[in-house]
Amino acid sequence: MRKQLLLLTFLLCAGTAWAQRSLPADARRAEVGEQQALPAVQLGGELLRLAPGGIIFDATNRRITHGQLRPGADVLYQLDRNGEVLRIIILTPLEQARLDQSGK
Repeated sequence: MRKQLLLLTFLLCAGTAWAQRSLPADARRAEVGEQQALPAVQLGGELLRLAPGGIIFDATNRRITHGQLRPGADVLYQLDRNGEVLRIIILTPLEQARLDQSGK
């Protein structure tokens, strides 16, 4: 009984932690442009280079490849100190609405 209660508590805590993801405060918002050859990526009309080791997260927080990044997607992205794209996060409709309300 004790093990089942512990497992239930763990699952409840893990479920709420997974449901929310933290978005970086220093990230920029853009729309993905046309598909480009790796390592280039078009964000907000600007052609940028994906950094070595750059990561792309889809709306369900899974890592995806450069080829799976679809034009028109609303994203947040972070640049490294060299001006290369370090991280791209595809936004969910809820995250888009929250950012629209905050004015970002």
